[in-house]
Amino acid sequence: MENSKGKLYLIPTTLGDNEPLEVLPMSVKQIIERTDHYIVENEKTARRFIKKISPRKSQPNLTIYLLDKFTDILEIQNYLDVCAEGVNVGLLSEAGVPAVADPGASIVQLAHQKGISVVPLVGPSSIIMAMMASGLNGQSFAFNGYLPIEKGERKKSIKHLEKLSFDKNQSQIFIETPYRNEKLLEDLKQTLSGQTKLCIAVDITLSTEFIKTMTVNDWKRQKVNLHKRPAIFIIHKM
Repeated sequence: MENSKGKLYLIPTTLGDNEPLEVLPMSVKQIIERTDHYIVENEKTARRFIKKISPRKSQPNLTIYLLDKFTDILEIQNYLDVCAEGVNVGLLSEAGVPAVADPGASIVQLAHQKGISVVPLVGPSSIIMAMMASGLNGQSFAFNGYLPIEKGERKKSIKHLEKLSFDKNQSQIFIETPYRNEKLLEDLKQTLSGQTKLCIAVDITLSTEFIKTMTVNDWKRQKVNLHKRPAIFIIHKM
């Protein structure tokens, strides 16, 4: 029966090296203490997180399934088989919430196909937290993932998102690999209209957190170090 199946818990993690219970509710700790099967991107960091949030949990008893760019699509099909035996499975992100800007979405889709209950747990999402703190249009926004790497294509994409923002009155969110943040910021300053609003949110939930929204013209006069720091960018053209 469906009610006897195990559940898929979407377990959030911290966004950096801070204490888990500073940003995660006790319910996350309780679920981890009751769960021994996990789907993760990186076994080493997942085990470290589990040990940090539940030091007494037996690591040898854990069953870890890997989900990364090398995982065979056929192998994934079996990851939730234990749910048929009433066993719960936890899906862990490397940072923040699973299945949002995260490969875990394929596992969630599989759970729905198999009639397995999906239970999202409360935790930090850098995308949503940046949007909350931006002062931009929280009623209408879109997440666009990574922009193109090639400079010409990236500038074309920036102009397209700026036009989309103006036409739809919609804030546009995107991210970059941390070591390319500063190049992206330079392209934003060179490509966007001077009065377009730009929010940069860096190191969210950490002691070094920095979140600021200004016009592009104001950003041209602002010095900010973004190198190798996880960042969210949001633009809005009024």
